[in-house]
Amino acid sequence: MPESRRYQLQNDAANRLIAALIETAGVPPDRRLWFQQMLTTVLKLHEDGASAGDLKITNTALKELRYGYKVFAPYRHVRKVTVFGSARTPRIEAAAAAAFAFGRRMVEEGWMVVTGAGADIMGAAQEGAGAERSFGLNIRLPFEQEANPWIASDPKLVTFKYFFTRKLTFMRHSDAIALFPGGFGTMDEGYEALTLMQTGKSRIMPLVLVDAPGESYWRRWHHQLRESIVRNRFISPDDLHLYHLTDSADEAVRLITGFYRNYHSMRFVKERLVIRLNRAPTGASLKQLNREFADIIQGERLRVIGPTPDELEDNQELDRPRVAFGFNRRDYGRLRKLIDALNCL
Repeated sequence: MPESRRYQLQNDAANRLIAALIETAGVPPDRRLWFQQMLTTVLKLHEDGASAGDLKITNTALKELRYGYKVFAPYRHVRKVTVFGSARTPRIEAAAAAAFAFGRRMVEEGWMVVTGAGADIMGAAQEGAGAERSFGLNIRLPFEQEANPWIASDPKLVTFKYFFTRKLTFMRHSDAIALFPGGFGTMDEGYEALTLMQTGKSRIMPLVLVDAPGESYWRRWHHQLRESIVRNRFISPDDLHLYHLTDSADEAVRLITGFYRNYHSMRFVKERLVIRLNRAPTGASLKQLNREFADIIQGERLRVIGPTPDELEDNQELDRPRVAFGFNRRDYGRLRKLIDALNCL
């Protein structure tokens, strides 16, 4: 507990009361440090003389995140795909029809669907999935964004005041993202997801840009990205591996579910990246992978291992085979290609 002693209030009596409160509330010993620090942070706002506006923002954000955690908690072991797209596309348009088909097909694959709870493309995906297998993360706006009728009265609807808490909730609970055509909001959510994966601030997950059959909204975007941002070296060409393009709802489903064909999950344990799998690679496959991806290996080469002490302590997927290696923590587009290679073994 040395960290909790370092991070304390100036008032010793208040520190003792925080410790007593945590014990009285029955917080398990392995979680007391986190609650001590959170309660200390809240009261440090008082010590810092935070303004009423700062307190209102912090209070609302904490409430929204807590409630989001609560709503998603019973479904933490179910894969979920988040659908982003326009709330202003008439339901009869081809993009909305593709979103409807996509939502229905993902549910058939055993997944749940998360949308922004708006109308049109989001509403079509929600209708295709059905309320029982979907979530809605709504945002309060003065001019639009009432929850669509397929999620409006469902307990899995969460309404946010702030975009940043809403986007964090989307990313925290997503195993895949499908982007349909949309405006500033859709672009913002897509770029945020790409930035978080590119910088290692979120898990690598499938991100699919879905056009209506025969349309080219996302292909034109991809062309502009390649000809301007990549050509000017603002991003690496390998970063383009972080997403896929398609104009088929069925192919979008295959791209997402195929990502988890062998790959399961990952986590960093100190300097090693541990990748959990459904099937372990053979010795020959490991040799090939070590050669092919030598450019992103820093230190320990790719090898099969058992659960690490940290994973044993957290009881994380202990029955799954895993591989580990020293990842350079820079080339996440190449890491995505390594995951693809593990899926193709």
